[in-house]
Amino acid sequence: MSSISIEDMLKVLDMEVLYEGKSLSFEIETSDINRPGLQFAGFFDYFAVERVQVIGKVEMTYLDSMHPAVRKERLDQFFSSGIPCVVISRNMEVPQYLIDSARKYGCPVIRSKKATTSVIHRMINYLDSALAPRITRHGVLVDVYGEGVLLMGESGIGKSETALELIKRGHRLVADDAVEIKKVAENRLIGDSPELIRHYMEIRGIGIIDIKAMYGVGAVINNKAIDMVVYLEFWDNNKEYDRLGLTEEYMEILGVKLPKVILPVRPGRNLAIIVEVAVRNWRLKHMGYNAAKELDERLNSMIRQHNSGDLQDS
Repeated sequence: MSSISIEDMLKVLDMEVLYEGKSLSFEIETSDINRPGLQFAGFFDYFAVERVQVIGKVEMTYLDSMHPAVRKERLDQFFSSGIPCVVISRNMEVPQYLIDSARKYGCPVIRSKKATTSVIHRMINYLDSALAPRITRHGVLVDVYGEGVLLMGESGIGKSETALELIKRGHRLVADDAVEIKKVAENRLIGDSPELIRHYMEIRGIGIIDIKAMYGVGAVINNKAIDMVVYLEFWDNNKEYDRLGLTEEYMEILGVKLPKVILPVRPGRNLAIIVEVAVRNWRLKHMGYNAAKELDERLNSMIRQHNSGDLQDS
């Protein structure tokens, strides 16, 4: 299970630490957020103790209105449950009774200047991305006509050279050699490059080149949703390749099915143009037009007409 520490979260989100608690290295394992209004009212059934707790103006006003003895009892039960941390929104003044209860159980207290809904929205977006399942795959990820294309294949097949030609034709590089893929939604994968090799590419015979320095900032992009896989393989004369496109293949990555196109490689084939055509064809299919099925229907219609004419002649 993925996790991220409170300290790492604070590096990205603009928040102030009021009390560090036992440790800011406590691991957060879910992107869900809880507003503890029901808990302050005394209902602790199904309390999601693994979630970050956000206290807004409503919760704080309710705490202030409570009898001190009841409030102390509720806060003791709240903080003793093992929650990762408490975030106070709207840059509100934090009453001493809340800090004292947090200190008693070593729970970090953090404050944000933003409104409660904005705090929750930013935290969920960040945690969804940070806690997303991820994997690293060997390949090259390029943005072609706005679609994320993952070029895969054996080492030395020509993935980087194909990507370089695509960049020259106005498309953008996301990652070369190592593509970090994370699942941010049920059917959505985002690919990016490891920070160390971002915008760099290896071309055999030349070495390492900096795409951003060579072609400009418009030739690179930091991350991109992966829409399809183009698999390059050496041409095999004994293999029967699909010549019509009626059969659709898929590759599964992190449980997400991606359309897969197999391109056989041999001297003389301009792979960059073929990748562009594959992307355009996939977009047409996505919009409901399939050229292979259209041709198949025309052929079947002609055969039916021909058979019908033969029957009439007989």
